[in-house]
Amino acid sequence: MDRLTKLLLDAQAGDRGALERFVAETHRDVLDLCRYLGDRDNADDLAQETYQRAVASLHRYRATGPARHWLLTIARRTCADATRRRSRRRRLDQRVAAWPDEGVTRPNDEQPEIDELLALLDDDRRAAFVLTQLSGFQYDEAAEMLGVPIGTIRSRVARAREQLLDTMAQTRELPPTAERPGT
Repeated sequence: MDRLTKLLLDAQAGDRGALERFVAETHRDVLDLCRYLGDRDNADDLAQETYQRAVASLHRYRATGPARHWLLTIARRTCADATRRRSRRRRLDQRVAAWPDEGVTRPNDEQPEIDELLALLDDDRRAAFVLTQLSGFQYDEAAEMLGVPIGTIRSRVARAREQLLDTMAQTRELPPTAERPGT
């Protein structure tokens, strides 16, 4: 058994000093990996998140492989999650930037804000819609976050979309959803 694995097993048994030594001896490796796989500017934050995840899951470590591999796997997943979050954020920023300015489509300059439209939805529909349609999460991810089946997310999003379209149709004097072709 290598030294780092022994330190991690001691930390798992409650030895705080062993945990501190484990962190000190692995910090350079984790930081380097976070710099190369993650965001160079946020490598310190990614390393910190890696150790937070590692400590939170320390009870699950079974020493079936070297502790260093276990920790670097957590670091790799942390970096991948951060990359996905950045990508989702960019997509959200692009969507927001593409929204029309106030008053563009209504002659009386009273186009409702997206926040006002979303406020009309009940909490469950709003949460499902915002997570999947605005924040860019996959339906299964939203289902996990909200603790409901994926089918529930799909139906909430569909109902939210229908309600939003009907509300927008009323404010723009368009025919309701049932009368629009292709819906």
